[in-house]
Amino acid sequence: MTINGQWLPQWQQLIDAFAANFTQGEEGAGLALVHRGKLVVNIWAGQRSNKLAGLEQVEWSEDTLVNIFSAGKGLVALCILQLVAEGKLHLDEPVASIWPEFVYADKGAITLRQLLCHRAGLSAFHQHIPNEQIFNWDLMTQVAAAEMPWWEPNTAQGYSPFMFGWILGELVRRASGYASFNDYFQARIAQPLQVNCHFGVPDYLLDAIADTGPLKRPLGGAASSTGADSIALGKLMKADPRGVTNRAFSNPISLMTATNSREWRQAQIPAAGAHADARALATIYGTLCSAPANAQQHLLDGSVLPLCWQQQTFEDDRTLGLPLRFSHGFMLSQHDRADCRYGRGARAFGHPGAGGCIGFADPDFELGFGYVTHRMGQGLLIDERAVRLIDAAYHILELENV
Repeated sequence: MTINGQWLPQWQQLIDAFAANFTQGEEGAGLALVHRGKLVVNIWAGQRSNKLAGLEQVEWSEDTLVNIFSAGKGLVALCILQLVAEGKLHLDEPVASIWPEFVYADKGAITLRQLLCHRAGLSAFHQHIPNEQIFNWDLMTQVAAAEMPWWEPNTAQGYSPFMFGWILGELVRRASGYASFNDYFQARIAQPLQVNCHFGVPDYLLDAIADTGPLKRPLGGAASSTGADSIALGKLMKADPRGVTNRAFSNPISLMTATNSREWRQAQIPAAGAHADARALATIYGTLCSAPANAQQHLLDGSVLPLCWQQQTFEDDRTLGLPLRFSHGFMLSQHDRADCRYGRGARAFGHPGAGGCIGFADPDFELGFGYVTHRMGQGLLIDERAVRLIDAAYHILELENV
């Protein structure tokens, strides 16, 4: 396997781990690390297809875009925290104070903080959502505003796979004055950092996308418990077809089946529809770990930055059926679980995406990490391929004293 890109010599063990993944089912992927403000690893390998563009098994490139699914949630949270830092949003004020329609169905007391840490009870839609409706921002934000909580807000934790993005994205739009959530993200994050990440891919980049699909062979190994978690989730969905878990992932079913369509790629579905390359994730998270090169690249005020790693909730999650730790929009490590370890530092934070993509920051090690793949594994949290890469990176950081 030919590994393309650039890396500093002391990171060779990580490059070898990346190459080894291709002997165990990986077909196309990218990996990037920013350490102490410098891009120290930026590699890619393998092939991709894009059937809409008529491309079959073409070489992966540095700017290949991948649907990173829920790994985009951390970027949504970053936008929110920027507006909190500017005083345009307030964590403990009712959401309805900026979005009056949100008061419907006894949601008048729900706060931004509760939404960020998945304690608002808004984990899924009760009413049936037509398949094509997910591509219409106005309709999705209207039904989100009209929804009722599944339980009394702030009494339990329940991960919100999709609603999270439409609600928080609409708050970004209303508080910032930008025409759309993606307009804000491009102007305030992507363009200042010159990274390739989009919530709604423009026409000229559609051909650069890698189709996503299932990993063709199981990996087994360090994070094998992730497969069990996926099976447990399936059982939860089947046990109660009208329950929160089933509705969260299957209402509408196009949330699971339309991800390679042009409509999905160009719609703004913030919780699951971001498309990025590995360098984008590593650069964004790396900027949150070290002083920016210039004022234009400053993403988050130092007084607000601790919100990224301050735990807000840690309990058995009613949607996913396993214990999860959240700060303000980011997942936090459980150091006894390889599939939920976002770095080794006490302040590490990030977010995985369905099937394998992940981005995280570890301020204690001044590390930003980004990994993207188009072949989706069965784990709910950090995929086994990423676990190997993370372990290899920290072996270098801890033992080689890079």
